Amino acid sequence: MRLMLATLFDIARPLLFTLEPEQAHEATLRSLEAGVYPRAEGSDDPRLAVNTLGLAFPNPFGIAAGFDKDARVFSAVLGMGFGHAEIGSVTPRPQPGNPRPRVFRLVEDTAMINRLGFNNGGHAAALARLSARRLPGIVGVNVGANKDSEDKAADYVAGIRTFAGVASYFTVNVSSPNTPGLRDLQAPAALDDLVGRVLAERDRIAAETGQRRAVVVKLAPDIAEEDLAPVVAVLVARKVDGIAMGNTTLSRSGLSKAGEAHAKEAGGLSGKPLFHRATVLLARVYQLTEGRIPLIGIGGIWDEATAVAKIEAGATLLQLYTGLVYGGPGLLPRMKRALVRHADLHKLTCIGDATGRRAGEWAAKPLVP
Repeated sequence: MRLMLATLFDIARPLLFTLEPEQAHEATLRSLEAGVYPRAEGSDDPRLAVNTLGLAFPNPFGIAAGFDKDARVFSAVLGMGFGHAEIGSVTPRPQPGNPRPRVFRLVEDTAMINRLGFNNGGHAAALARLSARRLPGIVGVNVGANKDSEDKAADYVAGIRTFAGVASYFTVNVSSPNTPGLRDLQAPAALDDLVGRVLAERDRIAAETGQRRAVVVKLAPDIAEEDLAPVVAVLVARKVDGIAMGNTTLSRSGLSKAGEAHAKEAGGLSGKPLFHRATVLLARVYQLTEGRIPLIGIGGIWDEATAVAKIEAGATLLQLYTGLVYGGPGLLPRMKRALVRHADLHKLTCIGDATGRRAGEWAAKPLVP
């Protein structure tokens, strides 16, 4: 049945690609909501297990925020065999995002451009769905700020307060290029204030409930080289639980001529062309943190080799989205098998033993190849 459903998805993909990207995405979500998706068969190889952020992940793979903005299909994502699902970004109040069209495929480049603008149904709608969950599994909540908020840090604090009882962990997203002023929160002083307020709220709730949720900060791949060290220094000083690198990029480096028409669209680029830059920055963060803070590798994971490379550059966990759009649900089991083969080849007791083993090599590369 699992193979049959995966094959059906392979057949359906060309049909989905005839739809406008947001329509195709909605069709995918409805399919998952209806239970039409390939289930994982059996338990994961124990060498794929990762213990980090105070949680036991069955494997390092997760769905990145943006796929399930409103917490509609996190149970289906886990049922497919992902080790975790991350919902959001979710803002206190519902907002429609930017005008359509706002998502564009660059098929020749295995890439996409979006300028969605944190479109989501708000805290209350997501909280209701998460509160109704019946199945176990790790579900992170990615919190953001409303576009028109005068105190964006307060919106993040509100997210911690709202979802403290249902989130497995939190991601503080200051990396989206599609909300005006959001990336300004990555400036060291602003970031220090934001993270300080978020952690204070997390710790206040933990003192009351006895439940402490990890907080991950998600950085943009467009961060300037000279800003990376001071930004990471803030996160280290504040003792964040993890760092995610990264999000979509405003750069158009690496695109083929075939993608030039859509490359002119405003928004963040994701997919295969992002892999190099995001992985170099991941390795540099690994070195700056001396491997002491768990890192989530995001950006350009589209096949087995890129999954392995991201771990060797410093990732403890991995997240993908665009790669799944092009690779289909069969991509996940292929990547799992690749990690097991890698563990066999290098005689690793767990895939986590490969984390950072080539960080120095990756960190020395230029951001633009």
